[in-house]
Amino acid sequence: MTDLIGFTREDAGQPPSLCPAYASTVPRSPRQPLVRIPQTLTELTGPAGCWDSLMGPALADLTTQHRAMPQGQRIIVAGRVLDERGRPVPNTVMEIWQANAAGRYIHSKDRWDAPLDPNFTGAGRVVTDAEGRYRFTTVRPGAYPWGNHHNAWRPAHIHLSLLGPAFATRLVTQMYFPDDPLIEIDPIANAIPLPYRQRLVSRFDIETTTPNWALGYLFDVVLRGRDATPFEDDHHD
Repeated sequence: MTDLIGFTREDAGQPPSLCPAYASTVPRSPRQPLVRIPQTLTELTGPAGCWDSLMGPALADLTTQHRAMPQGQRIIVAGRVLDERGRPVPNTVMEIWQANAAGRYIHSKDRWDAPLDPNFTGAGRVVTDAEGRYRFTTVRPGAYPWGNHHNAWRPAHIHLSLLGPAFATRLVTQMYFPDDPLIEIDPIANAIPLPYRQRLVSRFDIETTTPNWALGYLFDVVLRGRDATPFEDDHHD
């Protein structure tokens, strides 16, 4: 079991529950003040160093899960998970999920006519090392339409879910790609005020790029503090 963990207050970079431009937050956001329920010991402690036995081995390469390579541009995404003081956060599970290179999720509710890729599931899992580092290989996801408003398209993005030292510490965010014009007109991204929004945008990194194989992107996740990564409520798409 881990030691008890403390929580600090959210900063101004965290999106509000109600963002009228993001239509689904209107019926889903709370209408009454939240009731804070003290967390119990079982919610504040959890497994330490035994994620493989609970969840199985890491799935760090999303391009080798099937019989052939998936379609699309292969990329490497790497970075560190840091706490509010810039210290590495080791042994943190990072689950990832995304659309394929055509912008299609392998999900029964995704009905638009972009092609599915039989060699791409779009889900993986890694665990940070002693220095808080993570790394996974995938393909760059495509943009896709969604029904929020007329001619609405989501920017290319990868979902990241962090499961910390306790099950109740799960945080979810999205990683975007630099120079994507859809970010500026996306209601989900714009629920986060500037300059905090830029913390969700990865940066191209030539050192992470593998010659003749895959482009590299860096994306650090900061849990709290002045440089905290904005995280989502449960209702975000």
